[in-house]
Amino acid sequence: MRHILILVAITLLNACGESDSSGLIKLQLGHVSNPGALVAESANEFARRVNEKLAGRVTVNVFGSSQLGTDEVLLQKLKLGTVDLALPSTVMSTVVDEFGLFEMPYLVEDREHMKRIEKALFWPRLAPLSEAKGYRVLAVWENGFRHITNNDHPIRTPADLRGIKLRTPKGRWRIKMFQAYGANPTPMPLSEVFVALQTGVMDGEENPLSMIYSSKFQEVQKYLSLSQHVYTPAYLLAGAGKWPKLPEDVRQILETTARETQEFVHRRGKEIDEELLVQLKAEGMEINEVDRDAFKQAGQDIYKEFGAAVKDGDELTSKAIALRDGEGRY
Repeated sequence: MRHILILVAITLLNACGESDSSGLIKLQLGHVSNPGALVAESANEFARRVNEKLAGRVTVNVFGSSQLGTDEVLLQKLKLGTVDLALPSTVMSTVVDEFGLFEMPYLVEDREHMKRIEKALFWPRLAPLSEAKGYRVLAVWENGFRHITNNDHPIRTPADLRGIKLRTPKGRWRIKMFQAYGANPTPMPLSEVFVALQTGVMDGEENPLSMIYSSKFQEVQKYLSLSQHVYTPAYLLAGAGKWPKLPEDVRQILETTARETQEFVHRRGKEIDEELLVQLKAEGMEINEVDRDAFKQAGQDIYKEFGAAVKDGDELTSKAIALRDGEGRY
């Protein structure tokens, strides 16, 4: 049995990122989002561009809807080399503590602010930490600004979340944040959330609009509260061990194309948010604004905990907040 398992492992290791008999390099890109989500559109656009630029040499095949596993499984497969590329988001804070920066409530003001954080903090400070853990970041895209849905009542202040059974992704700071708001948060893979909401195992969840709509949560959720409590980046990752084995010019084109695709991602993110507010209302969801000042105030202790628990946590959050200055000064 042991020999069989070893043979299977070797076969899987040779299944991706290797040339076939024609010399074509086949790369697998996995993500958990459903068709129509921003992450899915982003992955498909990236693959289209790469396949066009490297026609005959490289083909990127996209596997969404958790076909290759949850975010946690995809991270494991990147290290093993059985998946070549992946697009996780929140789960990265469970791998690199400093990635919890993007779990702080209301840290990122808008996409322009995020671009300044990316340039000043992400690439010089966070990306090297990711590579040390075995993950090469090719680009920072987005999952989007997150909002709360539930079946009980509109959420306008943190007090309205008391007792709500709320699904969250895996990530301790998201859980702590909703505990501070008074909810009962439970981490759960995205693929399980629809049934959990449909059966009442969960009362609500929180996600960007494109994830809400593409997951059809509007069919099993009545209220959409526009909290915009967290902006979640999505990271296009390669396994740091297998990445150097690709030809140098291929790596350069993959990385350049990934960065170029970011403009598409931000533009589509904005368009999708605008389109889906109209669509979700048309499909029967009751939509309301929230008292964001109340939510910001209720989340302040999370910043203190992050600063105490994570090396340079206070410095990272302070600099990120200071970058709200349009000139990007600290």
